[in-house]
Amino acid sequence: MSGHFRLCRFAFRKLILPWLVLVLIFQGIAFAGIFGTVRGIVHDAQHRPIENATVVLQAKQSDWKKEAATDGEGRFQMDAVPAGMYTIHIVRDGFRDVKNDLTVLPDSAPLLHFPMELAPVHQSVEVTDSAQPVDAGFSTASATLTREDIQSTPGASRTNSLEFITAYTPGAYMVHDQLHIRGGHQVSWLIDGVPVPNTNIASNVGPQFDPKDIDVVEIQRGGYSAEYGDRTYGVFNVIPRSGFERNREIELAATYGSFHSTDSQISIGDHTDRFAYYTSLSVNRTDVGLMTPEPQERHDNNNGVGGFTSLIFNATKADQLRFVGSARADYFQIPNTADQQLIGVRDIQRERDVFGNFSWVHTVNPGILTTLAPFYHWNRSAYDGYDRPDPNLPPGSQDTRIIPTDHHDSHYEGGLATLAVTRGRHNARAGLYGFAQQDDAFFGLVAADGSSAPLSQTEHPGGGLFSLFAEDQYRITDWLTLNGGFRYTHFSGGLTEDHVNPRVGAALRVPKLNWVFRAFYGRYYQAPPLLTVSGPLLQQAIDEGFDFLPLRGERDEQREFGLTVPIRRWEFDISNFQTHVRNFFDHDVLGNANIFFPLTIDRARIHGWELTARSPRIANRLQVYLTYSHQFVEGAGAVTGGLTDFTPPDEGFFLLDHDQRDTLGVGFHSSLPWRTFASGNLSYGSGFLDGDGPGHLPGHTEFSLSLGKSFGERFRVSFTAQNISDSRYLLDSANTFGGTHWNYRRQFTGELRYRFHFR
Repeated sequence: MSGHFRLCRFAFRKLILPWLVLVLIFQGIAFAGIFGTVRGIVHDAQHRPIENATVVLQAKQSDWKKEAATDGEGRFQMDAVPAGMYTIHIVRDGFRDVKNDLTVLPDSAPLLHFPMELAPVHQSVEVTDSAQPVDAGFSTASATLTREDIQSTPGASRTNSLEFITAYTPGAYMVHDQLHIRGGHQVSWLIDGVPVPNTNIASNVGPQFDPKDIDVVEIQRGGYSAEYGDRTYGVFNVIPRSGFERNREIELAATYGSFHSTDSQISIGDHTDRFAYYTSLSVNRTDVGLMTPEPQERHDNNNGVGGFTSLIFNATKADQLRFVGSARADYFQIPNTADQQLIGVRDIQRERDVFGNFSWVHTVNPGILTTLAPFYHWNRSAYDGYDRPDPNLPPGSQDTRIIPTDHHDSHYEGGLATLAVTRGRHNARAGLYGFAQQDDAFFGLVAADGSSAPLSQTEHPGGGLFSLFAEDQYRITDWLTLNGGFRYTHFSGGLTEDHVNPRVGAALRVPKLNWVFRAFYGRYYQAPPLLTVSGPLLQQAIDEGFDFLPLRGERDEQREFGLTVPIRRWEFDISNFQTHVRNFFDHDVLGNANIFFPLTIDRARIHGWELTARSPRIANRLQVYLTYSHQFVEGAGAVTGGLTDFTPPDEGFFLLDHDQRDTLGVGFHSSLPWRTFASGNLSYGSGFLDGDGPGHLPGHTEFSLSLGKSFGERFRVSFTAQNISDSRYLLDSANTFGGTHWNYRRQFTGELRYRFHFR
């Protein structure tokens, strides 16, 4: 690649996207994204309803609970139940108590049946399996993880880690420091059901949230309802720690490991019957922050600090107020090759992120729930190129590259407004979501050897997005549910686009076997980051035979079929999916391929098979899980947005750089004698595309292990070894869209956790 060509490509990474938006309250029918409804029928052995039975729902991980009584038809209903793991306890004089484990999913409202037996003279209570192991109301492929899952998975609780996603999600992997799921990398983060907007694709490499602050996370990878937006490849709905799991307690977590790495946190939480709070402060650093372009780490330090808080206040029985706030600052050195290190290349990336949302959840009547959630988000990424040459270097060895400076600030103000109705066979949802955005971007280029005049550009674009969604989950029978809805999106910026996208699905449960078949068809529109180019940067591109085309939104069509099979409390799930894309978002390299700018390709197709399996607690000590994906990721056509020289594309489809045919993960969690525990995770990948292909790089395997011991309820020590065999391999190699990265070396980490009460 010539110096002028690099200059052009560098020049156009950060030209921002304007957007315009409205956000208003909408009176429709929808849930807030973290709540489910627990409803059921209590009856005797002859299916006669039992009236005035007391039903108590108790969270397994906190002191949160709710109580109801059955009516004359034996029915009860509890609204606004946060997603998570629960125990339901039903008591009625003359009958044996019923005590079941139950998992509540966001937006779910299954109608459960609880048979009660006549009580013997000497009564005992036994905890049984959940009343309905598989909810037959969804067309979605998903996984729900708790904070215990995250803490047990090797390396998953580290600040910069996404192991809790890649370990439990088929077809999920980290490539060039970016998360990919089902062949794409546009994903949505939600906190308490409220989306965290970020239109700057791949400009950040730091974390959105610290995994240590998560209580429950729902991971969806396809078949989304209309409420969950248009980020086709993954949705992560985070329910943070609330304080209901703490009783005037402070927890200290301190780690130290290989490469002088530390990842420590102090958190505090408490609750009363009406109010709960949780807050934390985290710090982290390491000598190996980003994936490196060569096996040896050079200039790769990373450090960060972050704060988080969650407040919940039950103002009345019908009103709950929630606030979530987070702030992070991260610093990354951009890794060097040996040659770059020698000539004094010292590029860095600094990132800032602040987010806050306030939610008002109001129960209008039983089965009717409204939510209003305004939010604010500020995100900053600042790439600074530095050149510190050694004066003793021989002539001709100095840096001759083009040094980029790329600063990008984005401010988002918006909100989510919903209302939900769960009545009879209907679980209907609708709402409004939108945000206004203001960007401030500076991009500059300077030749390290002074051979050309500096170029720079400052832009202040603005714009926004507005969405309206409505849907219904209709249970025709206890074994057949239909899902239908639509999402309208209006994008306004340098261009204006409007799209109405349908979502339809069905779930069929085979009686007695409890096998669930599901089918889904949906369309998505992913609004673009609109880059603007003007002045000397645009003229430089034109002089070199290039131009910069505006980015249009990605349009996706997805079809999916799946089957969930529960066998002896094991759960197996298999899915087949196809995604067809117009204007596929990808990104091109800036610097050493650790920082990117977006572009679009005319077409793409992604299709594959996925398998997940998860066991119950075997002998109350061991749980195992498995994920497997076999998929193809292909593109076709020319570059339709971003920097292009209008070269005619090759005919037919070509493989994209993150095409990996087979991805396998196997793991376990075990409770051992003497309050000890062990967890392990094995990951295998068949290898990503080798250059431009069609060949692939060799397969690779890593195994990680955690061991720990608790001393009473307050003190715990653990030891984690990641990539135990220290296997080194080329993860991905440079081609049109990508970069060169090696995997991380073996890392050992020790952790101490201590929890104590305060007055």
